[in-house]
Amino acid sequence: MSLLHLHPDVVAKLELPVAERRKAIEEMKWISYTRARLIAQKMHDLLHHPPCYRMPNLLVVGDTGNGKTHIIRRFAGGYPYYTREEDGHLIAPVIYLQAPTDADERSFYHALLDITGTPYRAADRVDRKQRQVINTLRHLETRLLIIDEIQHVLAGNRTRQRQFLNVLKYLSNELMLPLVGAGIGTAFNAIRNDEQLASRFEPIGLPRWKMGEEYLRLLLTFERLLPLKKPSNLAEEKVAYKLLSMSEGNLGELTKILQRAAIQAIHTQEERVSLSMLGQLDYNPNAERASYEKLMMDEL
Repeated sequence: MSLLHLHPDVVAKLELPVAERRKAIEEMKWISYTRARLIAQKMHDLLHHPPCYRMPNLLVVGDTGNGKTHIIRRFAGGYPYYTREEDGHLIAPVIYLQAPTDADERSFYHALLDITGTPYRAADRVDRKQRQVINTLRHLETRLLIIDEIQHVLAGNRTRQRQFLNVLKYLSNELMLPLVGAGIGTAFNAIRNDEQLASRFEPIGLPRWKMGEEYLRLLLTFERLLPLKKPSNLAEEKVAYKLLSMSEGNLGELTKILQRAAIQAIHTQEERVSLSMLGQLDYNPNAERASYEKLMMDEL
């Protein structure tokens, strides 16, 4: 049996028990692609940007489930906290923070202090918390702050939005610290409406996938990583269009569909994802994704 459709590292998984093959499929979470590499490169450039009084920032915008969190968390994971050998000083070059839901300024500072393991008094005034955050990030020599689900801290009326935009500006200015925000379109709209921040935040979108070379390469990569004994020919036109329709162009949905189909292929001993299987797959796509004004994002 030819196994040329599989990555060499995946071939050995074919001999695993069914439960372990299923686990390998469920744990498959990351596939690199052009836009993801571009965003990672932009974050790398920000991390190494020389300090200045108007640091550039990045805003990653896309639908829920379309890969924002995977990209930024993977990047942050490449720069863990470490202890500097020369003086035993703890360094946190990149801090990843998931914005608290229904956040106010106080809870945002609490989240930052919690993520850095910094003790604080909950009853302290907001201005004291702000100073503690500034001192903490300066002491940790943080060079990049990533705020995921940034739309949470930019929710609410215009007054509240402006309050948080001022918080972000102050942190960036005071520390000469570049920021990366990731969120849905409401975050883009809020930042776009603040002239100063709009000039500092470069927006980059994660648009839904559409038929084309990049999408077909993505499917070929999936096929090489799914531990199935037979070729599924996912990039074949009818199969590719079926997957695109089922997922509505959302990477997270596409991943779930292929994982579920691959697991079914193992249990039925079909060992391939076929067009007929996709047609019968018990899957209900999430059609209620956040809609937002189309970002001036480049096509994939």
